Amino acid sequence: MVEEQLIPRGIKNQKVLEAFRTVERHNFIPADLWESAYADFPVPIGWGQTISQPYIVALMTECLDLMGEEKVLEIGTGSGYQAAILAELAKEVYSVERIVSLAKSAELTFNELGYSNIKIKVDDGSLGWPEQAPFERIIVTAATPIVPLPLVEQLKEKGKLILPLGETFSQVLTIIEKKQGKISSTSVCGCVFVPLVGKYGYNRQVS
Repeated sequence: MVEEQLIPRGIKNQKVLEAFRTVERHNFIPADLWESAYADFPVPIGWGQTISQPYIVALMTECLDLMGEEKVLEIGTGSGYQAAILAELAKEVYSVERIVSLAKSAELTFNELGYSNIKIKVDDGSLGWPEQAPFERIIVTAATPIVPLPLVEQLKEKGKLILPLGETFSQVLTIIEKKQGKISSTSVCGCVFVPLVGKYGYNRQVS
């Protein structure tokens, strides 16, 4: 996966590549779909959710520019794969998931794999995790029509936030940076994610 998908498509950060070599993706998807565990496409994980294709996970991770001491907020735990990758590269990961069953499954996987630096909360992800703010980095793994205001407020000065921004079936992966209290945005590439359901996302699941 790393040699055939990530490196040829431009992922260069060696720490990111090593994290992908370390975290075994099949541990985060249903056993009956293990044959697709390392393929370059999203895989369903139940409840209308997916585990993103490896390249997109790697690209978003690389865009965060993690140095190892960051406190990271993830919105959308899902299978837990992205959080595990982040846990290899950052000091602490706080992940918010709205679907109870996915949160419980991911937490069990983290415990089995020995990740002690990941914390999960079941809640509306668009509200962030104010009790643990501020965060040096924030990653949103679901599409949103706007940049959720609570996430901007919880982003630390000089911090970075990455999210799929746009319409329901077509978004632009966007990096938000906060400097001197002001935000700027940089477009990375087109993408398609499941919707972020919540007060500052979509009001309901889009089918």
